Amino acid sequence: MKKLFLLSLLFFSVNLSNAQSYIGFLTDNYSGVHGVISNPANITDSRFKTDVNLVGASIFFANDYYGVKVSDVLSSDYDFEEDATTNPTNNNNIFGNADILGPSFMFNLDKKSSIAVFSRMRVNYNINKINGETFESISNDFDETEDFNVNEEDYYLTGNAWAEIGITYARTIYNKEKHFVKGGVSLKYLQGLGNAYSSGKEVTIDYDADGSDLGGGATTGSITSTGEVTYGHSDNIDGNFDDFEFEIIDGATGFGVDLGFVYEYRPDYASYNSTDMDGNIYGQKDKNKYKFKFGVSITDIGSIKYKNGTAKTYDIANTVTEDDFENEENFEDILNNLYREISSGASTKVMLPTALHLNADWNMLKKFYLNLNADLSLSSNSKENTNRIANITSLTPRFESKIFSFYMPLSIIQGSGFQWGAGLRAGPLYFGSGTLISSLTSKDTKATDFYMGLKIPVYQNSPKDKDDDGVPNKQDKCPKIAGPVENGGCPWEDTDEDTVLDKDDQCPEEAGPVENNGCPWKDSDGDSILDKDDSCPDEAGLPENNGCLYKDTDGDSVLDKDDTCPEEAGPVENNGCPWKDSDGDSILDKDDNCPEKAGTAANNGCPEVTETVQKTLNNYAKTILFNTGKTSIKVESTTALIEIMQILKEYPNAKFSVEGHTDSVGSEVTNQKLSENRAIAVKDFLIEKGIDPSRLSAVGYGETKPIATNMYKDGRAQNRRVEINLVK
Repeated sequence: MKKLFLLSLLFFSVNLSNAQSYIGFLTDNYSGVHGVISNPANITDSRFKTDVNLVGASIFFANDYYGVKVSDVLSSDYDFEEDATTNPTNNNNIFGNADILGPSFMFNLDKKSSIAVFSRMRVNYNINKINGETFESISNDFDETEDFNVNEEDYYLTGNAWAEIGITYARTIYNKEKHFVKGGVSLKYLQGLGNAYSSGKEVTIDYDADGSDLGGGATTGSITSTGEVTYGHSDNIDGNFDDFEFEIIDGATGFGVDLGFVYEYRPDYASYNSTDMDGNIYGQKDKNKYKFKFGVSITDIGSIKYKNGTAKTYDIANTVTEDDFENEENFEDILNNLYREISSGASTKVMLPTALHLNADWNMLKKFYLNLNADLSLSSNSKENTNRIANITSLTPRFESKIFSFYMPLSIIQGSGFQWGAGLRAGPLYFGSGTLISSLTSKDTKATDFYMGLKIPVYQNSPKDKDDDGVPNKQDKCPKIAGPVENGGCPWEDTDEDTVLDKDDQCPEEAGPVENNGCPWKDSDGDSILDKDDSCPDEAGLPENNGCLYKDTDGDSVLDKDDTCPEEAGPVENNGCPWKDSDGDSILDKDDNCPEKAGTAANNGCPEVTETVQKTLNNYAKTILFNTGKTSIKVESTTALIEIMQILKEYPNAKFSVEGHTDSVGSEVTNQKLSENRAIAVKDFLIEKGIDPSRLSAVGYGETKPIATNMYKDGRAQNRRVEINLVK
């Protein structure tokens, strides 16, 4: 069991170790063909005409078990096993990869699409769910004098090396004003170079320091274990990892796919576009146009199948001596010679480290950017022979220009915590590390990475404009003299020197005022009034009529200048307009006292008060109540008074008499006075509500005009009344 861990870890960690590649550099809009690594959509609408990568390499390692101080590691007497700090848990993990980008290039097919061809060699390993306490116990060659017992449970180790040749196609999907979307896909042919994996189920280890009798009183440790261990490998690995070499393996091939999309928000899109004299729009290809950019991609969808690989499963329920264990040459010998094989077969295919990438980029100010990126594994950490990446979230401020970029990624790496790095791009050279500053300052570094490379960038150029008129020299008909786009970059002429440019001058060879579009004023009808002031430029007329003759359009002998209704004949005394009858009662408005309301001729065009209306008035009037012996009107009479008021308003020219009456109770003088005052009270109420005072009069008749006998209560009630009668 010792070499199960030690040799596996040794193999995976000494070899070179994808989403973890080129941390910081991939945020750069000038990363060029490298953009396909994180999102295949990146290569279109690029700042490059073409970009050729000669060679580039990125190495990454992260774990949550070992921690080191980098400055100590560089010393000659550093002992990794003795001096490194350990952080054992019952679920330790290790991740690593190497990504060598070989000769690769990208170029633009047209304004909307681009293509890239790339070659890569990659190594990826991950060790998941290892019990660190187990590893710490057995990593000391069993020279401890104390016993130990560890429940390892399940673990998963996977290492894979492969080469890939890929082609990427990316295209602009949507480009309208502020919004821009592009998408891309990479198809990859995969060639396996080597694969090894191991997994365990319910593994336990019990070490007894002196549990085996060697005879003569000598003892050695005994190792009791239970569970199942599976070990699989490609046919170029024989169990002795020291002899392993990368090589092309027959029958070890596969395919992979990357997909990605990018959205850009371009609030100032218009400032990056120009229009030539033919109406064609051309943009500044060398400029980033977005304020915010958002990307999403899924990479490494696929697998490699090693047709000639082998895989075996062993029952490790056994007790062996420490000496027997140490005498075996390699990991495979330990399994074959000390434990029972329970199944054997072909090695299963290895799954690529499928990952989701989310990216947001903010152009804070001109050449300064802030990038937020997340690389998230989509592969299970509990699946056999499956590569996976460490989850990483990075916040990267950067300065970016055509020739030079500098970035400082701040990252949280799964299991390794906070990391701080730096990197730069200077023309064809790029190098950096996502953990550089942390590695130099931390006493307990759990992650490290480094990348560098060389490329041949061919940048998009800024359109040259010698005269600074906004028209590039290639499209400028007058490249040395500034002029507007619509005139091909040439200044407009003024042939007749009247300050009206020929483009706006309707008489370019004859001077004239600006207000007449560069033409001289004319007098077409020869009436000495210039056309600009002549309302009838084709007919001679009078100056006082703006050059026109006076007309009588409707033939009513009233000239239009004096005719209020020039299109309709009418008498002179009505200013040339016919008399109207607004209310249609056959009485002309000039003779109609009520022109807006139909009436009778006998009443001068006003409506007459009929007997029915008179009766209605008095029916309401009879309901007017007064406080006993007083002139004040009771509140409940308000409704009747409002109805009376509405009727009076319907006959605006009619006059009415408000008449007060009493019964015979009381003195005649008192009743006379009371009737007068009550009539006046009703009159005042109506005037207050808007009835013209000239239309109302008030009179009191006391007890002189009874309408019923005063001998009885009912008769007296009828006699106490108010009447409102038409004054004829």
